[in-house]
Amino acid sequence: MKYCFGVDIGGTTVKMGLFEATGEVLEKWEIKTHTEDEGKEILPDVAASIEEKVKAYKLAKEDIIGIGVGVPAPVTEAGIVHGSANLGWKYKEVKKELEELTGLTAEIGNDANVAALGEMWKGGGAGYKNLVMVTLGTGVGGGVIVGGKVIIGSHGAGGEIGHLCVNPHETEVCGCGKKGCLEQYASATGIVRLAKRKLAKETRETMLQSDNISAKTVFDAVKAGDEVAKEIASEFGKYLGYTLANLAVVTDPSIFVIGGGVSKAGEVLLDYVRKPYQERVFFANRDVEFALATLGNDAGICGAAKLVLDDFAE
Repeated sequence: MKYCFGVDIGGTTVKMGLFEATGEVLEKWEIKTHTEDEGKEILPDVAASIEEKVKAYKLAKEDIIGIGVGVPAPVTEAGIVHGSANLGWKYKEVKKELEELTGLTAEIGNDANVAALGEMWKGGGAGYKNLVMVTLGTGVGGGVIVGGKVIIGSHGAGGEIGHLCVNPHETEVCGCGKKGCLEQYASATGIVRLAKRKLAKETRETMLQSDNISAKTVFDAVKAGDEVAKEIASEFGKYLGYTLANLAVVTDPSIFVIGGGVSKAGEVLLDYVRKPYQERVFFANRDVEFALATLGNDAGICGAAKLVLDDFAE
């Protein structure tokens, strides 16, 4: 039997999994992400944790296909990161360093791309080879898969859909330093922003309170029939739906998989995205599925494992 490790490095914790080559998960665990000193201990900690499991399971090095890793930053095909604010990394040769620390082959990818691979393999996108994954969390992440392969691009920034400009008239600055990014309207913080802007001018009665608002309270109010909340959800849906229609003419996906904390609103969220998508979409891209991600926090480790398994299959 062959094995591999899937590693999802986040700003707070590193999620890890030991997989059989069949895709069966033998164990999942987490370790703390030590971001101090420009994150210099992160990869040594990962390597030490993997070594512990190799010993615990009495695995022979020749039976381990490798280690797949997702990181919150653009990653080049050579496994190089040119900076990750969440981890404290500047320039880092992640693949080279981890291979030297472990003596195992390592494949490195952007965390959103890796999560998309996980959802294609075992989650909401299972059975499809052409998909776009959208992660709606604190920011907006994306992963584009064409023909079963993640689009990485020449700088490792393929699929960074959160920073598509969707409003050229925006005056407030996005976290990336630009203005009018999708992330400013479709992320959890973006939905709060839309809601606060609306409530500042709203005179109608509503369940929503400006001093206690979140993406969850907005969609809870939508489910309760609150008209103001429905209008906020419609505005969110237009930004995201129109953006996905633009993406469709470039990537021609079979399915859009929506994940991240905001997706916990459920099917009602998809309803607000489908309608504006159909309003703007090119006729050839009309027949597209919309689905919620199903793997949750496991998407990263599953996709990371798949990175290695795909490479091994070739």
